[in-house]
Amino acid sequence: MELVEKPYAKAFIAYASKRPEVLCLSADLTSSCEVDKFRDQYPQQFLSCGMAEQNMLSFAAGLAMEGFRPFIHTFGVFLYRRPLDQLINSIAYPNRKVRLMGFLPGITTPGGVTHQAIDDIAILRAIPNMTLLETGDATEVETVLPVADAVDGPVYVRVLRGQVPRLFSTPFRFNDIRCVREGRDVLIVTAGITTEEAMRATAALEAKGLSVRHLHVGTLKPFNREQFLDHLASVRLGVISLENHTTVGGLGSILAEIMADAGVGRPLVRLGLNDTFAHGASKPYLMAKYGLDAMALVRAAERLAGQALGITQDELLAVRLEAVHSTSKAEAL
Repeated sequence: MELVEKPYAKAFIAYASKRPEVLCLSADLTSSCEVDKFRDQYPQQFLSCGMAEQNMLSFAAGLAMEGFRPFIHTFGVFLYRRPLDQLINSIAYPNRKVRLMGFLPGITTPGGVTHQAIDDIAILRAIPNMTLLETGDATEVETVLPVADAVDGPVYVRVLRGQVPRLFSTPFRFNDIRCVREGRDVLIVTAGITTEEAMRATAALEAKGLSVRHLHVGTLKPFNREQFLDHLASVRLGVISLENHTTVGGLGSILAEIMADAGVGRPLVRLGLNDTFAHGASKPYLMAKYGLDAMALVRAAERLAGQALGITQDELLAVRLEAVHSTSKAEAL
């Protein structure tokens, strides 16, 4: 598997440098959000707003009113918790073209509760006019910028940083669900970092005779309900969602709502953080502890199939081990 070093840094320079109306806003996390080289090369398009996210969001709304296209860069958790009022009243309500680039989604950071955006999808998809995107690999990180910038209104993007695996060969497409694997028994739906985990599990499940259909979702709001329902109708046992988020209000909830509205009475297993905060630790450790990894997915598939398949860790594709600490900051923030 190819690992791409800081794909966002290169992609943002390539995109924004050709568009002077695109402005890069930073909340004192410039290197942590991989826009430090852009700052150095294009200072006329860079604005440092300091650790004042409420002011930054209102400022970005004003810039959008004047015809600029502000891209805000900070950790996802700082884009919607403290500045939620500014996000709603200054950006979402007037439908401003502000792009909120949220880094360290879910448990991709060892920073603990204060830095882990585990409820962002639940909160932001409830806000009118908001569009929600999530990147799942290096290709999507490299190609999400024009997709986000084409939306006529505010956009929140869950962005992956650092060393990011390349899982896909085709670019991010707005409101299109990727079919990663065809199958007829179980439907698995993933987003973000959980897609790689599902890829680790599906080959082992297939080897044991369980045919898996795997979908990867990049656009969480709006959601392509017709594509999902078509795929669901193609499997016999039911659906499993796996997400880097709480099981309340995120991907699993979206699927449950669609199934209920369509009157589809099929089994649904939702995997994610189950009404809990996560503590600070490495991503592989947290994914295993809270049941967001390949083995948790195998166990859920066994429950749907009504049989133990006897799959061990050794039969799963190797986990990609990452350094706990960032190369840019020792505290990995």
